[in-house]
Amino acid sequence: MRKKFLLLISFVAMFAAWQLVQVKQVWADSKLKVVTTFYPVYEFTKNVVGDKADVSMLIKAGTEPHDFEPSTKNIAAIQDSNAFVYMDDNMETWAPKVAKSVKSKKVTTIKGTGDMLLTKGVEEEGEEHEGHGHEGHHHELDPHVWLSPERAISVVENIRNKFVKAYPKDAASFNKNADAYIAKLKELDKEYKNGLSNAKQKSFVTQHAAFGYMALDYGLNQVPIAGLTPDAEPSSKRLGELAKYIKKYNINYIYFEENASNKVAKTLADEVGVKTAVLSPLEGLSKKEMAAGEDYFSVMRRNLKVLKKTTDVAGKEVAPEEEKLKQLKQVTLKLKMLKTVN
Repeated sequence: MRKKFLLLISFVAMFAAWQLVQVKQVWADSKLKVVTTFYPVYEFTKNVVGDKADVSMLIKAGTEPHDFEPSTKNIAAIQDSNAFVYMDDNMETWAPKVAKSVKSKKVTTIKGTGDMLLTKGVEEEGEEHEGHGHEGHHHELDPHVWLSPERAISVVENIRNKFVKAYPKDAASFNKNADAYIAKLKELDKEYKNGLSNAKQKSFVTQHAAFGYMALDYGLNQVPIAGLTPDAEPSSKRLGELAKYIKKYNINYIYFEENASNKVAKTLADEVGVKTAVLSPLEGLSKKEMAAGEDYFSVMRRNLKVLKKTTDVAGKEVAPEEEKLKQLKQVTLKLKMLKTVN
């Protein structure tokens, strides 16, 4: 009798465990499958959808997003997803074509920048690119909006709004998650404003022109060695002009990025006798870095700290770009107001 009772208990326990597995599987299957392109898109999307979706990232750390072309496997993953999220047509130049091809699969496509106003891309005369992969990657407009906390807020709002519209049953969760994340972005925005508003030196020299929006929104002047792609090679004329500029305005740092060749930045720094430091374009974080607690906020705060090595040191003269910067900010503000009215 005791054996039968124990067998019955064991059977009930096994059946309950099996049911739990089935429930978990159903719950997992009910979660949205979301494919994102590179790190900022992944980070923003993951913090909007929370536990309502499994979010994957196509472009891993160490791969240059400007050069990336999706494989057949990547496209299949997008086709098999519920939603595909990318930053902008001028960043992932391949994304609109892929989005069009998966439209019939009922995949929700979300562009992070939405209808945001973008500035014109920077390309120096005589600029060359290493290799031959950039013919289809020319940026007419600057896509690097995520490097300005102020504009990152708009990207998160765009992503949130699209998910709310596509999956209204989870709207409350998406809104709650987005509100919490936007609150953190607003705090970061305040840190940038406080840290840079009284900059003694407004101009900073960087390897490639990824920091235009950050400069525009926080009163600085980006002086890029090359254009919008990190492997662009500047002309000899451009390097000569930069050397004179750095000496004249007492700029003490040249910034480069970790995942691209820093040869030109190092050579220029040695020539004019200044230091170099890493200013991250935040295009990728490895699994190891994320596991160690690195995220958008930690890298952006490190960028701010590094930038202040330049901005806290007064230049010998006021760079002529400062007046142009004021004019550009006024034009941008007018465009924003016009867009709001329309």
